[in-house]
Amino acid sequence: MKLTDLANIIEEVAPLRLQEEWDNSGWQIGPLSDDVLGVLLCVDITPDVIDEAIDLGCNVIISHHPLIFSGLKKLQLSEQTSAMVIKAIQKSISIYSSHTAMDRAFNGVSGRMCSKLGLTECKILDTPDSNEGLGMIGNTDRPYTETEFLEKVKNVFNCSSIRYSDLRGKTVRRVAVCGGSGAFLIESAMEQGADVFVTADVKYHQYFSSLGKMIIADIGHFESEQFTKEIFFDIISKKIPNFAIHFSKKGKSPINSL
Repeated sequence: MKLTDLANIIEEVAPLRLQEEWDNSGWQIGPLSDDVLGVLLCVDITPDVIDEAIDLGCNVIISHHPLIFSGLKKLQLSEQTSAMVIKAIQKSISIYSSHTAMDRAFNGVSGRMCSKLGLTECKILDTPDSNEGLGMIGNTDRPYTETEFLEKVKNVFNCSSIRYSDLRGKTVRRVAVCGGSGAFLIESAMEQGADVFVTADVKYHQYFSSLGKMIIADIGHFESEQFTKEIFFDIISKKIPNFAIHFSKKGKSPINSL
């Protein structure tokens, strides 16, 4: 398979036109060669992930978060991003990222969150009448108590802990989700009747806005987007089965807790 074909397959689901203006989805490095020898899938690109690709013989890394968010003015080994760019080029490793393009795709990050939680009748949260947009909302497979549903979220996303707002003592039947930093959708989630909003990066004062109306559950940025690797795998393997695709074992959240 050609590297350009690989990018085209991903962009059939998450076209680059969907990305936010500030984003930098697409080719980060390359393509540096014609043929794909092996693909490594990850959420974030770190020095360990670059080394992992080298050890596995992969000449392509596909990530959710871009390696390069803003322009690099210098390439210096003393700076981490520069060092990764230099090493990837030296080892002929091309890097492609699908960030907010995949966030806004219907079957993208938030769609996979809905699937993992077993939500049905799902629609886009910020643009309910569109098949493109940020966040999603749907119905649970059955009624849950609030603590029961929060336990389910914790288990599904393998969270060490969840930060959540006050419980309301009501049944959970409708749930909104947004992978990554989704606090800007709190009002939309409440307006569309969500009992719980599962997202990440919620600030202290933002929790007050939903008190008595909706539970905000902050599961962590990485945790909310961890299944992006599965999305990439499904997209590629459906088009090209029996291809050398690896899930990164080195990529993990940079945040730890006791």
